[in-house]
Amino acid sequence: MKPIQVLRDLESFKLLADGTRRKILYLLRVKEMTVGQLAAELGITPQALYHHIKKLLDGKMVEIVREERVGHLIESYYRATAEDFLLMTGKLRSQTFRDRKLAKDQMISCLSALRKLDFDLEFDENKISQLVDLRAGLTDCCKDDERSTRIIDGIWNMDNLDLLTQQIASDLAGTLLMSDREFAGQQETRKKLRDLLLSLIKK
Repeated sequence: MKPIQVLRDLESFKLLADGTRRKILYLLRVKEMTVGQLAAELGITPQALYHHIKKLLDGKMVEIVREERVGHLIESYYRATAEDFLLMTGKLRSQTFRDRKLAKDQMISCLSALRKLDFDLEFDENKISQLVDLRAGLTDCCKDDERSTRIIDGIWNMDNLDLLTQQIASDLAGTLLMSDREFAGQQETRKKLRDLLLSLIKK
């Protein structure tokens, strides 16, 4: 089992949006279990649970570690493929979001969290859309080639680095991979994002 597994595609995001699947992964991080054991633990039918397991297997978040014969049946034991799953949007751009609603919902959740931390913010649908576009623009200026993806994914899959160190290394690598023009573009986009955020503060 890897310490961290990087998930980039939106299908993985959708898989983990389901509470039952998150509970399954939590249990399978602790120990290997069969469908029957998981179903008993979660209080749902084995048939319903198998549906979730199949999706997690397809998404490469769960794996079969061993099989045992019980009478005439063979029972599979499953475990999570990693201790933690890191969701990264990678180089998604605003115009290519397959689920723009998801991006907007995430932005609303972030701004609502900031409200609870003493930021008096006021926003509407138009402001949310602008923020989503600017956030996507921060990745638009960066390289999206095989070498860049290999380097960034390689950092996130290094077992000898803790999560904070991986984040710092990823940020440093991203900066090194940028051209001067890309770096200047990112700074300009970051300033626009900051100005827009400041405009949300109630006077």
